[in-house]
Amino acid sequence: MGRYYDYKSAGWMGSIPTTWDTRRISALYDARNTKVSDKDYPPLSVTMQGIVPQLETAAKTQDGDNRKLVLTGDFVINSRSDRRGACGISPYDGSVTLISNVLAPKHLDRMDVAYFSYLFKTEGFADEFYKQGTGIVDDLWSTNWTRMKRIEVCIPPLVEQRAIASYLDSRLADINALIEETERVVGQLEELRKSVISEAVTRGLDTNVSMRYTGDQWIRQVPDDWNTPPLKVLLEDIGSGTSVDGANWPAAYGEPGVLTLSAVYQSKLTLEANKAVTGDAVTRLSCPLVLDSLIISRCNTSEWVGTAAYVDEVVPNLFLPDKLWQLQFQDSLTARWVYYYLRSAPARIYFASMSVGASQTMQNIAKDDLLNIRIALPPQNARRMIIDVLETKTNFIDALVNEKQVLINHLHEYRKSLISEAVTGKFKVPGV
Repeated sequence: MGRYYDYKSAGWMGSIPTTWDTRRISALYDARNTKVSDKDYPPLSVTMQGIVPQLETAAKTQDGDNRKLVLTGDFVINSRSDRRGACGISPYDGSVTLISNVLAPKHLDRMDVAYFSYLFKTEGFADEFYKQGTGIVDDLWSTNWTRMKRIEVCIPPLVEQRAIASYLDSRLADINALIEETERVVGQLEELRKSVISEAVTRGLDTNVSMRYTGDQWIRQVPDDWNTPPLKVLLEDIGSGTSVDGANWPAAYGEPGVLTLSAVYQSKLTLEANKAVTGDAVTRLSCPLVLDSLIISRCNTSEWVGTAAYVDEVVPNLFLPDKLWQLQFQDSLTARWVYYYLRSAPARIYFASMSVGASQTMQNIAKDDLLNIRIALPPQNARRMIIDVLETKTNFIDALVNEKQVLINHLHEYRKSLISEAVTGKFKVPGV
């Protein structure tokens, strides 16, 4: 790509072409503050993907008559810092909560709203938007229209605005398609992993093995010489930690810390997912992490409640919260077998059936239900052989998944960089 002949400094945008102008947002947009009811104007959600009909997972307000009007073509941005990047041009007439800023374009004959939508989605703008905000803590930090309208933005000539928006539409369509395809492959690999695990822990390695019915609704059949004991007879101990207020940063190695629910996300133990604990709260910490144990999430989304992670590494002074259970077994072989079994289809169906909660975003399983789940259990020698094969196969699948995830992350970063450099004139798009 070519570059412009000369550049000038433009605040948060860095260097922009000298032929471009700069103005405050108030020169381009007016605030739309018309109060409406969601009975007359359908509720909309302001998301990272843009403006969409209200999501099922969105927190519903009881004050449906106190919302802001949104008309098709308006730009809407969530004013709160914890919703960074949630914005976009609305393709609908509707209404949003009062925490959103609704911007009506002033000069449609002199501005391409798609260009400015891309500009407002850059990391640089998000940083400047946050900088202009006010509040007590991050969660309550927000940027209202009075402050947002002061932000300076670059304004290329209209023909260049249109060329940049058109170029980004085309390039991002290709990038997004590649991301979606790669995510589809990741989904297939994860389904393959689940299938490999389920087959191994319910049938073993011999596909022609003689099977018997168990009488259990979750594990219908197992090989003739397998047992199906409840989890509680395999345990030596089960414990959980204490609810402790942690800091907003992870503990340094060896310092007191408490794990978060994300520490067992997707059945992988992530020790870095913890919060430092300081002061008097340290005395309330309980249930230190133990090697060769299983950590199980007793509450999570419906997809991840009951997720188990195997502890193959510990660090000193790292403890469990009350929302995680730690299961200890007589030997590591049994612990690893139960770890794999709890990732199988029968176990996941069991947890989904036994979990309860007010919403799909936070489900809980009772301790008794966890202890009573039946485990398909082969003789010890067979158990060891199956685990060895499973580890080889799942490690190979995990490596492929990680490779695809790295690609996805690179594509997301490239997409952000491309948008930022295009809308601030770091290179000339075709047609300029």
